[in-house]
Amino acid sequence: MTVPGDVLAEAARALAAAERDRAAITPPTETWPGLDTADAYEIQLINTRRRTAAGETVRGHKVGLTSAAMQQMLGVDQPDYGVLFASMFTEDGGKVTAADLLAPKAEIEIAFVLRDELRGPGVTVDDVLAATDHLRAAIEIVDSRVADWRITLADTVADNASSAGVVLSGHRVPVGDVDLERVEGRLLKAGELVDRGPGSAVLGNPAAAVAWLANTLGERGVALEPGHVVLPGACTRAVDVVAGDVVTADFDVLGPVTVTFG
Repeated sequence: MTVPGDVLAEAARALAAAERDRAAITPPTETWPGLDTADAYEIQLINTRRRTAAGETVRGHKVGLTSAAMQQMLGVDQPDYGVLFASMFTEDGGKVTAADLLAPKAEIEIAFVLRDELRGPGVTVDDVLAATDHLRAAIEIVDSRVADWRITLADTVADNASSAGVVLSGHRVPVGDVDLERVEGRLLKAGELVDRGPGSAVLGNPAAAVAWLANTLGERGVALEPGHVVLPGACTRAVDVVAGDVVTADFDVLGPVTVTFG
């Protein structure tokens, strides 16, 4: 870390207040110059501990920046991760209140639901497949507490990897029934196709993103637990959403999942 602990705590409070009050803030890297990625993960951890102390439950993790385009945009060569809390989840066909968010976007993903613990280091794609109970179609709702999405890697990491919500299909598919590299996902808005992309857009194989996450968390003494939901990253671009929008993720084999923004 390069920034004192009291500054990290101040940054964590600012991000928490931005989410609570729905008032975006200046990028943390501008407000606190010198803040790096290691500092940002500490800020994320401070807010994770705050939320769990207040009674929230960790239900899984998300991986971000898994596409080459997003990595190039932020000038990085690896993904990042954030925490998924139980309060973030919405059932298929449910409604999310757009006014509760600042500048939301929707992404389509293949959710891994674990049967067994995954603890790095040394986790492989085969280990991920063996530990996965089933797969589901998912929509991730991302949002930035940083004004105008003007983020660097450290800014989004500090902001819990811009996590905001998850919508899971109720249709559970055995991992062996899906060709994770070739499966195609389609992002639809109001029933109209916005984008489509293969599973291979996610680090070549979405299971590789889950392995990366398990190994990266393992360096911090954290494991992916049985029952955890892991979002490995989007296979298409994100789409901006506002009140009244209906977004669907539709995957080969996995089927569709839909959410309405109210």
